[in-house]
Amino acid sequence: MPASTDPKAKAETLAWLRRISGEIATTTIKRLDDTLPWYAEMPPARRSSVGLVAQAGIAAFIQWYDDPGGTPWIAADIFAAAPRELLRSVSLQQTLQLIRVTVEVTEERVRGRGDDLREAILLYSREVAFASADVYARAAEARGLWDARLEALVVDSILTGESDEELPSRIAALGWHGHGEVAVLVGTTPSQFDIDQLRRTARKLGVDVLIGVQGSRLVLVVGRSDAPNSSEDPEGELAFVEIAKRLEPGFGAGHLVLGPTVPALVDAGQSARGALAGFAVARAWRHAPRPVEADDLLPERALAGDPLAKQTLVERIYRPLQSHSADLVTTLWSYLDNGRSLEATARELFVHPNTVRYRLKRVSDVIGWDATGPREALILQTALILGSVGSEAHRRRMPTRRQSH
Repeated sequence: MPASTDPKAKAETLAWLRRISGEIATTTIKRLDDTLPWYAEMPPARRSSVGLVAQAGIAAFIQWYDDPGGTPWIAADIFAAAPRELLRSVSLQQTLQLIRVTVEVTEERVRGRGDDLREAILLYSREVAFASADVYARAAEARGLWDARLEALVVDSILTGESDEELPSRIAALGWHGHGEVAVLVGTTPSQFDIDQLRRTARKLGVDVLIGVQGSRLVLVVGRSDAPNSSEDPEGELAFVEIAKRLEPGFGAGHLVLGPTVPALVDAGQSARGALAGFAVARAWRHAPRPVEADDLLPERALAGDPLAKQTLVERIYRPLQSHSADLVTTLWSYLDNGRSLEATARELFVHPNTVRYRLKRVSDVIGWDATGPREALILQTALILGSVGSEAHRRRMPTRRQSH
C-alpha cells in the first residue's frame, strides 16, 4: 500500500491527477487504436465500451490512491462500466493487454512525480490484473457448468432417440466441430474420471467428442473433427475401432462396446442403440476384446431379444446368401451342423472336399464373414436360424390363392 509522508504533497498530487485524468484517458484510447489490432477492428459500440473500461480504471485508481484501505474491491468494479456481452467478446489476454497499455500511458504521464506514485500505479495494476482473472474465471466456471448440463442433455437425447429441432443448435452451442461419420462408444465410468484428459486424447486423435456420464456408465459420441489445428500430431483418418482403442484408457474396468458407424451426427441414435444393446450382453462373450464392436455381439443381442440385431443378421447374412445361391446356404448349413468338418460336409452333400472349401470361400466373399472361425461360425449359424424361422413365418402368413376352374 503506497504511503505519502507529506499529506499536503499527496493532496496536490491527487488534484493534479484529477485534472489530467481526461488527458490520460484520451491518450490511452489513441494508444489502444495504434498498438492493438483487435481493438481497431472492433465495431464502434464495443470500442466505446472498452474505452469506458479504461476510463473507469483511471478514475478508480485516483480514488484508490486517495484511500487504499477504504476501497478494497474497487478494482473489480471497473468492469461494471462495460456491458455484459463485452466479457464474451474480449478475451482475458486482450483484457491484460488493455491493462498494460493503460498502465504504460499513466506511467509515462506521471513520470517525475515521485516514487510513491509510481509504486502505487504498479501495485494497483497488479490488483486490476488479479481482478480481471477472477472475473473471467468466474465466467468460465459458470459457462462450464452450463456446458456440462447441455452436453448431458444432448447425449441423453441421442441415447433415447428423442431428437428434436433444437438438437442441432444445442450441439453447435457446445462447439462441436465433428463432420461426417460418427460412432458411439459405451463403457464404464472410472472411479477417478479425468474428463479433461479424455478430451485431450480425443483432440490429439483429430476427433471431437460429446461425453455423457450416466452413473456407472460412460458414453462417448465420437466424430471426426474438422477444426483447424485440432491436433499437434495428426494421426490421419483412423478407423473408429482404432480411435476406440486409443480412448480405452479413459474408461473404467469392464466391457467397452463400439456402436456401428453412421453417416452423420443426426444418425447417432442408431449407433447408440447398437452400442447400448451390445454393452448389455457383452458379458455373455467370455473372451470379448476391449473394445468390441456391437456388430460382433449380434448373436448375444439376438438371443436377448434385440430386434435390430435379428434384422441385421438376416439382412447381412441370410438374404444375401439366399439371393446369391441356394448351394451356398445348403453348404453352410451342413458345414456348421457337422462341426465345421470339410470331410463330413462333403460326404453329406456328395461332393469333393475342395468343392466345400470353394463354396465356403464364396460365402466369405459374399457376406464378409469366414465360417471356418469359431466366433464367425456362431454368428453365421444364428443368422441361418433367424432367417429360416423368418422365412417359414412369412410363408405361413402368405394368403393361399384360389385356383380358378
